[in-house]
Amino acid sequence: MAPTVRRVTDPHDPALSAFGRIQDASYYAPDMLIPADYFGQMIAGQDGGRRNVILVAEHGGEVVGGTLFHLLPSGAGFSSFMGVAQSARGSGTARALHEARLEVIRQAGGVGCFADAVHVSALSADDLAAEARVGSDPQLRRVKLGALGFCTVDVPYWQPVGGEDGGPLKDLDLLYCSLEPAGSVPVKLVSETMRAYWQGWLGPERARREAEALAGRARQDPLRLLPATQRPSQTEQ
Repeated sequence: MAPTVRRVTDPHDPALSAFGRIQDASYYAPDMLIPADYFGQMIAGQDGGRRNVILVAEHGGEVVGGTLFHLLPSGAGFSSFMGVAQSARGSGTARALHEARLEVIRQAGGVGCFADAVHVSALSADDLAAEARVGSDPQLRRVKLGALGFCTVDVPYWQPVGGEDGGPLKDLDLLYCSLEPAGSVPVKLVSETMRAYWQGWLGPERARREAEALAGRARQDPLRLLPATQRPSQTEQ
């Protein structure tokens, strides 16, 4: 039986803690993710037009998956995380969560959903071992993201902080899932989405500079959408 997906609106809902446990158990570097302790306050408020949304998938009263994403004033969503309990993998839970997420974005007037994901070629041996310990496969993850409709945005991308010595984290690629069939995405949508996403933790000025730098790395406008298993055609190191 397919899981039931619902939006969590009560910051004290115990489903938030259950989703947090799935997040910690299913991702190889949980310390890089938003801690579950913040989930309640995130869904209770807004920040500069950014609306935080958590959906959970339940089966038989048990939380078996969830997603945290953000509705941004750029007209797109950005997915911070989606995870499914190992016991529910292969049950269609990820697709049910993703389809519900796209519907929320559609109803908010958005045009698609961005996300970022590591690429197997950029991971160290230690990272790959950590992935294996939680039963995940970075290559298979990208295949599954592609099956959900995500494509790699053809632009060199990184998170401005989170890497070595607090520098940029460059093992990620930017992905996009359009609500309508598309082979490209406008540079302005990319840069404005990332500016809005980064603003909450980088501040307005740093977020603006980083978004402008991202746009400056674009070789064309609109940007091509590549298969999700690929890296951008010009990946800067």
